[in-house]
Amino acid sequence: MGEDFQLPSLEDFFEDCYEGRIPYENPSHVLFLKYEDLKDDAVFYLKRLAEFVGMPFSLQEESEGVINKIIELCSINNLKDLKVNKNGVLNKFFDKNTFFRKGEVGDWTNFFTKSEVLKMNKLMEEKLRATGLSFKLISQ
Repeated sequence: MGEDFQLPSLEDFFEDCYEGRIPYENPSHVLFLKYEDLKDDAVFYLKRLAEFVGMPFSLQEESEGVINKIIELCSINNLKDLKVNKNGVLNKFFDKNTFFRKGEVGDWTNFFTKSEVLKMNKLMEEKLRATGLSFKLISQ
């Protein structure tokens, strides 16, 4: 990476994603977890994730509150407050203190224009229609 390298703008990255120029995984080998679902029922989806990776929780772990401890440790508020995430730089482009956003469903729309939000809603609806995966469409 030369000295003249510039990080692409959010608008450029958006267009690359929208046009399908960003590589993605094979959907048959991916477990899709939506943030809004995790926020609604973290216990259910954490159990689902554990099963997907072949490490389901035992009854003993469930009764001892292991799932809730993991949810608490992985919460956005806990991660934001860790000293390691507050200071320094992640790489030469990002300060660690800017790595976490609000942790609110739909907050992504605050970083794009109304036109981009509408385009992304349309793209998600078109591309995901046959998969059974759907998102709540967001308006600005």
